[in-house]
Amino acid sequence: MKYKVEYKDLGIRDYKEIWDYQTEIFDKLVCSKKADNTGIVPGGERLPGVLIFVEHPHVYTLGKSGSEDNLMLDYIQLKAKDASFYRIDRGGDITYHGPGQIVGYPIFDLDAINVGLKEYIYRIEEAIIRTIAESGLTASRFEGGTGVWLDPGIAGKARKICAIGVRASRYVTMHGFAFNVNTNLEYFNYINPCGFTDKGVTSLEKELGVKQNFESVKDRVKKYLEDIFDLEIINQ
Repeated sequence: MKYKVEYKDLGIRDYKEIWDYQTEIFDKLVCSKKADNTGIVPGGERLPGVLIFVEHPHVYTLGKSGSEDNLMLDYIQLKAKDASFYRIDRGGDITYHGPGQIVGYPIFDLDAINVGLKEYIYRIEEAIIRTIAESGLTASRFEGGTGVWLDPGIAGKARKICAIGVRASRYVTMHGFAFNVNTNLEYFNYINPCGFTDKGVTSLEKELGVKQNFESVKDRVKKYLEDIFDLEIINQ
């Protein structure tokens, strides 16, 4: 049976606003499982998952295991760059979100999909890898880390195109992925992305040499997530 998911394309929205919104949905799904761990609410229906696509104004986020030493800007410099900073409750280290980047927040009940957290992350990576392949590029995973990379095994050439960081409780997920499409990569110069000091960051626009049709790329990512997770998208 397909997993029902509400799809919400929220355009450009403030990071804290969407973090709070995610948390509200996440808490509701977790609470629905506390009594009997099924996620079935009175009336016999399972609460649907939610898939959020959004762009954020310039913001740096630091995961719970990350180090603030990986941010090379102080408060005044952040303001000068029109950027904000949040320490948040996902895994991973520091990353950047900004315009031209597809940020995806799948709030899914993994019990309903019948996958573990490792497989869940693998499937998100696979959706991005397949999306990138449609542009004629070969992307892959990096052994020992999450996300999607180009040339991950070549010293001095490895560059990340999509970061992934999640939080899970009772097999309900939140946070997600950040896929660089037409992203201003200058903002990555002020951090050690995901804690790495010897690897680069890239985007579809940089690799292909031309600005991408953002909505078209977004549609492809959504399609592959729908296929790979066997979703039934509702309330579009």
